[in-house]
Amino acid sequence: MMQDNNNELLSEVDENGNVIGCITRGEAHDGCKKLHPVIHLHVFNSKGELYLQHRPKWKLIQPDRWDTACGGHVAYGESIGQAFEREVSEELGISVANAEPLGAYVFESARERELVNVFKAVYDGPINPDKDELDGGRFWTRTEILDSMGKGTLTPNFESEYRRFF
Repeated sequence: MMQDNNNELLSEVDENGNVIGCITRGEAHDGCKKLHPVIHLHVFNSKGELYLQHRPKWKLIQPDRWDTACGGHVAYGESIGQAFEREVSEELGISVANAEPLGAYVFESARERELVNVFKAVYDGPINPDKDELDGGRFWTRTEILDSMGKGTLTPNFESEYRRFF
């Protein structure tokens, strides 16, 4: 079975995004609620459909649910921009030059606290989801997304973020 590297080093930050320390991925998800930064990219096509990734069943956090096109941790010593470029390339096999920052907010679940840096982009080229990290993905219409809300199909953080920004 695949699994995430719980020894991966991540930045610990304050609510303004200032780095205050270093934690492991395992610590970030063990319920201690140490705030750590992540990036999220919402990829729209020119028809206004939104690409969602399907999280694999082996994932510790929100397995087998549909989520933001790209989401990833900021490694210790890495900038938000560097993490954005790395994660988009790793997870989706694409590069987007026209990403628009939408803002940042703190998301908290029973297991973790994340400082989520949100971006959106319009992209009409091929998307090649990493088969080791994702169980594929597809474009969804607004109606499909709204009809799926609250049914356990989508991740709670995606639902919250979709309501907040779109």
